[in-house]
Order: sequence, then structure tokens, then C-alpha cells
Amino acid sequence: MSDRVDILCITAHPDDAEISMAGTVLHHVALGRTVGMVELTAGELGTRGTPEIRRQEAEASRKVLGAVFRYQLGQPDGFFRKDESSLRAVIAAVRRHRPQVVLTNAVRDRHPDHGRAADLVAEACFLSGLRRVETETDGHAQQAWRPMQVLHAIQDRYIDPDIVIDITPFWEQKLEALRCFRSQFHDPRSTEPESPIARADFLPFLEGRAREMGRLIMVTFGEGFTSARPMSIRDLTELG
Repeated sequence: MSDRVDILCITAHPDDAEISMAGTVLHHVALGRTVGMVELTAGELGTRGTPEIRRQEAEASRKVLGAVFRYQLGQPDGFFRKDESSLRAVIAAVRRHRPQVVLTNAVRDRHPDHGRAADLVAEACFLSGLRRVETETDGHAQQAWRPMQVLHAIQDRYIDPDIVIDITPFWEQKLEALRCFRSQFHDPRSTEPESPIARADFLPFLEGRAREMGRLIMVTFGEGFTSARPMSIRDLTELG
């Protein structure tokens, strides 16, 4: 496993990244940036599928997205909280991979895990920069590291974005990554209970959201993010 990456996605569940930031991952991989993916949980409380099926689906999607690694931190789905243990688990991941940017869940959303994950990851990224917070990996002490920026995706609930990424060239690949999670989305042959993301109208909803975000920057498809603090730019002429 290659350790250091430019961008680290840390989300609550398998498929959170595909739903809300896959186009952004694909865009940056195409630019030559390295991206890693970490989930807090295995999504074991999901209405459909099993943790093992979702791990297989997540790995298939990783290959589509071009991420260099993907793994889970073993936090309990639905019951993780922002305590010392969970913070240290995320801190260790951030210090291991030393990303410039962390992408994580929406600050508030339909699923309560998403907002909790957003808060947990943001605080862990701050604490990761404090040298007196001690963590280790493989028996070796880790060095302090704080990402330059933590960006929060926009998921089920609409939130005004602070930044929108043009994902138009990568829309079909995003759909390919989403389709890797066959157990989770609409399948008329499935005998499992229906969930909000397994409804027939969910993928059309995602397309509508992407078109809505894209329209804000006058492109076809976009993915929006929010930031807890102002973002800096060196050259105003780079603004879209």
C-alpha cells in the first residue's frame, strides 16, 4: 500500500464517496494526483447486502476510480461517536497518508452518521497537527500532520456549496463506480427491503443534483463541497 496521497477521502460508509465525490476523485486522478479512500465503518447496518459484499463492491469501485488504496477503520456503523478512540483512529490515518486535502461527509444530512462523521473527521484533522497528540503505526511514532483543507460533500440534503468541481468529463465513470454497488441500488429482482437509495428514482435524483451543481458554474455536471474556513487562492484569474 502506498502511504502518502494528495487527497484522502474519509467517509462514514462504503458508497458515500461514490455518491457524493466520485467525479471529483476521477477529475484529480486524471490530473495526476493520488487519492486514497478510508471508511469509518463497513456499513454493516445497511438495509441491503452484507459487509463482505460491500467490501467487494468497494474494491471494484476503487479500481474504477483509480484510488491507490481503500480500507475501513472498524468503527461501529450507526454507533460511532466523536470520542478519543475514534478520533485517534482517524488521526492515525491522516498522519499515515499525509494528504493535502481531506474530503469527507456532509456537515448535516438525512443519515445521522454523515453529520457525525463530518464533525469527527474535521476535528481529527485539526488534532492531527498537534505534536503532543501521540499516535503510532506498526510500532513507530507518527509525526504531526494537518491537511491544508477539509472539504465536506453535499449528499442527500441540499446545502449551498462553497466550491463546485466540474465533473462533466467523468460523469459516465462516476456512474460506473456507482453501479459497482449493485447490492445497494435499485434492482427490480431484489427481494430485500427497499431503502431510500434503492428506490428507482435515486440515480435520477443524483443526476439532477449533479446538474444543479453544474449549472451554478455553467457546466453540465458538478459536485459541490463546503468548507469550514475560507480557502486561499494565489491568482484571481484562476477563478472560474
